[in-house]
Amino acid sequence: MSGTVVVSGLSVASPNGLGTQDYWSATTAGRSGIGPVSRFDASSYPAGLAGEVPGFVAEDHLPGRLLPQTDRMTRLALVVADWALADAGVRTEETPAYDMGVATASSSGGFEFGQNELRALWSKGSQYVSAYQSFAWFYAVNTGQISIRNGMKGPGSVVVSDQAGGLDAVAQARRQVRKGIPMVLTGGIDASLCPWGWVAQMSAGRLSTTRDPARAYLPFDAAAHGHVPGEGGALLVVEDEEAAHRRGARSLGEIAGYGSTFDPAPDSGRPPTLRTAIEIALRDAGITADDVDAVFADGAGLPDLDRAEALALTEVFGAGGVPVTVPKTMTGRLHSGAAPLDLAGALLAMRDGVIPPTVNVSPSPGLTLDLVCETRPARLGTVLVLARGHHGFNSAMVLRAPRTRQGDR
Repeated sequence: MSGTVVVSGLSVASPNGLGTQDYWSATTAGRSGIGPVSRFDASSYPAGLAGEVPGFVAEDHLPGRLLPQTDRMTRLALVVADWALADAGVRTEETPAYDMGVATASSSGGFEFGQNELRALWSKGSQYVSAYQSFAWFYAVNTGQISIRNGMKGPGSVVVSDQAGGLDAVAQARRQVRKGIPMVLTGGIDASLCPWGWVAQMSAGRLSTTRDPARAYLPFDAAAHGHVPGEGGALLVVEDEEAAHRRGARSLGEIAGYGSTFDPAPDSGRPPTLRTAIEIALRDAGITADDVDAVFADGAGLPDLDRAEALALTEVFGAGGVPVTVPKTMTGRLHSGAAPLDLAGALLAMRDGVIPPTVNVSPSPGLTLDLVCETRPARLGTVLVLARGHHGFNSAMVLRAPRTRQGDR
């Protein structure tokens, strides 16, 4: 085992593209997937915009027996897992079961499934509640169903830390690989665009109530006033670099560093700790701020949280010291799926030498950020991805472009 953990495959389900190719072509072109909610009637709610994954028909991808026992979130996850494994060239039926693990993140569980079963309970009675309710709503269900479908009997885990959870799950996967598990499927897929999930999200007071998709989610803009929620995310195959090389797999990039912190209580008088998470991740990667070529920021879309993130970036990198982008302005905030989607975007950005844009935003001059608002060509060797979860979770992850090995073309 080399101790170097790389990403050998990935796939995505995003509001601006189902599958990696559609997502990336839309993202580099600046095409948004945010629009009016269509999965339920949101006309009576203050907020009415979301990022919905287009064109996904579960019946086209999954056996009928799985449909009655799965939420939309899990159906998306199962399909994206299939695509990610195929992208990595992993044939699960030919791989020892205990050599494959799963570590996913979740922030909502199967809300839509749970809502439907609660409706049956209240309107018809307990005998009409599906037995599958016992697990279909559960935070760990994606890990479980992916493991069962693919015969993956290595370590299985789920991380629940809201938007930061996607990075935390990938960090957990890296730990497992370093402990000797050859391959782990990791990341996050969330989907809670149903009335129950909608009300739960509105209760945080962070959703934008604007009905214009181009003005609803504006991180680092003076007009920022909330975010747009979304569904989807990304799953990645991570493995030891030497093991991946031996089986002929290519590396999309290295998971080089990781750091996480938890903010003090708002009334404590102590500052937030995102800067510390960044510094921990840089130390873990063995680099300095000068080595970072771009940052995929969290971009909360609320003035106070945007100021705190901009301050942390300025303290670490200097005023305008590194290009910063928030491609989730094209998808909305996908909860535990957001950061894995940013990881996928960062890996593709390093591959293609381009920084995707932050759309619709006019950077607030007081934040001293080099915010990338149009697609920008760039040589990217090292990228930092940030994520923050509700109530104080902070995570940072450093990705390094794949090394050219002797004998590789």
